[in-house]
Amino acid sequence: MKIELKQDCAYALLVPTSMGIRITPENGQPVHCSSTFKMQVTSAESNVASVASYLGLKAKVLTAFVKGSPIARMIKDNLASRHLDYEGPEVEQGGPWGYRHQINIADSGLGSRAPRVWNDRAGEVGRTLDVKDFDLERIFGREGVQIVHLSGLIGALSPETSRFCLELARAAKKHGTRVSFDLNYRASFWKGREQELRGIFSEIASVADILVGNEEDFQYCLGFEGPEVGGKGLAAKIDGFKEMISRVRETYRNAAVFATTLREVISANRHLWGAIMLAGDEWHVEEPREIGVLDRIGGGDGFVGGLLYGILRGWEPRKWIQFGWATGALVVTLETDYAQPADEKQIWAIYEGNARVVR
Repeated sequence: MKIELKQDCAYALLVPTSMGIRITPENGQPVHCSSTFKMQVTSAESNVASVASYLGLKAKVLTAFVKGSPIARMIKDNLASRHLDYEGPEVEQGGPWGYRHQINIADSGLGSRAPRVWNDRAGEVGRTLDVKDFDLERIFGREGVQIVHLSGLIGALSPETSRFCLELARAAKKHGTRVSFDLNYRASFWKGREQELRGIFSEIASVADILVGNEEDFQYCLGFEGPEVGGKGLAAKIDGFKEMISRVRETYRNAAVFATTLREVISANRHLWGAIMLAGDEWHVEEPREIGVLDRIGGGDGFVGGLLYGILRGWEPRKWIQFGWATGALVVTLETDYAQPADEKQIWAIYEGNARVVR
């Protein structure tokens, strides 16, 4: 199976996102008893794009910035360092109680102590993302994009971002751009908007070529009954996911690829990591293997980034999931929550279990 991609495009990958900062204590310590923290730039969707950008493909971020903010400057400099192009409106702060970039406060966990994440998103400038601020005819028509990757996190952030993602999907479909959609259900984002968001997510899924999500995502976003959320054992998850996706495909016939990761936590620093994918009519399973974990945040985004990179490179489907598994395994060894691969060889060495020194 091969996914045909639009040719002669300025960008291989395009992602809409709300950029922010991540604050993490040093040395794996808890937030409440730390005094020294590392501050980094973050967003789930830019994490996905970083795999392609570090490996030489052109990728672009659509976002919004707080005008004159030093955090906005930090974000722009970080995106540039990741070889990511960006565009978006400069929004006036509106005073001390106005707009700002989101803040993610993360305890990475250590050993038997689980990670904890606190999201502080009041006044988030990314909630203002609006289709009127972007020239979609230029982006998709004149410049050209091979794949646009949408996330349910942005899709449910606000009524404006919901419409923004829907219009991006429509424009992509019109201009022959492939659509990737990671459902990424968050209960707190959906509260009070369930009917509205179900309709929007269903329309995006109907034009998506690649659908990513676990059993919870497909149940709550699209209304499909599936295996018990958080069910026991990875083997049961594989069987349950296969059965559910077989039913999802009957409704969302445009999608050619369905995928999810598999994770069993032994400790904060030891996980069993696997993945499953349906490409066309063929199932591909990466049986869970033990990996070392410095910080688990971003592993799922790394998987999606690697999967899309394989599709963009025109590889056979088996390599898509292999590369995605390995890019996810790479991310959790880094202090950043996005992959910074040196080259493809580094990723394939991780997949092969080859951790010998390279001289």
